[in-house]
Amino acid sequence: MKREALSVKRTSMYRSPGLILFTTCLVLAALPAQAFKIVEPAEGAKLTSGAAVTARVDLGRDSNIVQVRYYWYNEQDDTLVEQEDATAMGSIVAPAALIGLSDHHPAFGGQLLVPKDGIGPMRLLAVAEISRGRLEKRSVFHEIVVTVEPTATLSAIDFETDKPLQLGRAGQSSAFGHVDSMGKIFQLPVVGEFSDGVTRRISSLASGTSYKSSSEKVITVLQDGLLQIVGNGKTALTVTNRGKQAQLDVDVNVNDEPNEPPVAAAGSNQTVKAGSKVKLSGLKSRDAEGEALYYSWSQVRGSKIALLDVDNAEPSFLAPIVSEKRTYRFKLRVTDKKGADSVPAYVDVTVEP
Repeated sequence: MKREALSVKRTSMYRSPGLILFTTCLVLAALPAQAFKIVEPAEGAKLTSGAAVTARVDLGRDSNIVQVRYYWYNEQDDTLVEQEDATAMGSIVAPAALIGLSDHHPAFGGQLLVPKDGIGPMRLLAVAEISRGRLEKRSVFHEIVVTVEPTATLSAIDFETDKPLQLGRAGQSSAFGHVDSMGKIFQLPVVGEFSDGVTRRISSLASGTSYKSSSEKVITVLQDGLLQIVGNGKTALTVTNRGKQAQLDVDVNVNDEPNEPPVAAAGSNQTVKAGSKVKLSGLKSRDAEGEALYYSWSQVRGSKIALLDVDNAEPSFLAPIVSEKRTYRFKLRVTDKKGADSVPAYVDVTVEP
């Protein structure tokens, strides 16, 4: 139901013999109905690792809310299965950072701990469970992105891998899966050791890390801190963050057959109605050599939904019921037969009531 504000406007005063007439106009000003949203912390807020902040939501026009669950994710992390939905064997469950109830202060919020190991852009996802009777329930969500920064200083940079790193057919590290092809794209697992004793992942550029390869003919640096194998030989990867540096020697010995990495295309953004069937499309993904592609889809924004056929070119899902339009984001990576990966591609699906 829309809210209404009652205002009184005094207009003019008319005089006639023996009569003074005041006209009063009642104006009903309709205020826009508000959607469920996070109001604290604010979008874009700068938060401190490990600090306690107040979580507060505006319920908007949604009623019969039972509880609100809060989840932390790094900006590009996959959205994990929520606790109530972990019914399949082997499901990965995202533990809630806070479960807000009606008797909390503020209602359905409370003290929320920022992850101790958080650094850089992070997503805060709030999922409100709405009761529709004993046998029926649904949920609404809101998500914001904040920036998390530790107060501790960076002491040292390390790599969660073998040193030196062997990539290829001989002595290959298991940290990167099967790497035996030109064009393979991977991310280096880089961690920072901070003065507060906490080890934080700093692989992404958003955490302040930069990369340099001593031989761009062996490994070249791509966007978002991704690395690509372009030739055999040795190189040294130098990582810099907050004035600290570390170096990793890498020996690449892969199949020297030329192979260009494929290109992922996740399709155009869509706007759909709640309850409709939605199909994503990676059909425009391509491989320079014309080889068949392997597809891998995942969800990186929005409350978790059941995405079917995630290893096919055209996965699908049923658009959830929403009270206000909400945006879901999906990531696609494709791999060719020789093992070369694409840079991720993203697509947004906006669901309207």
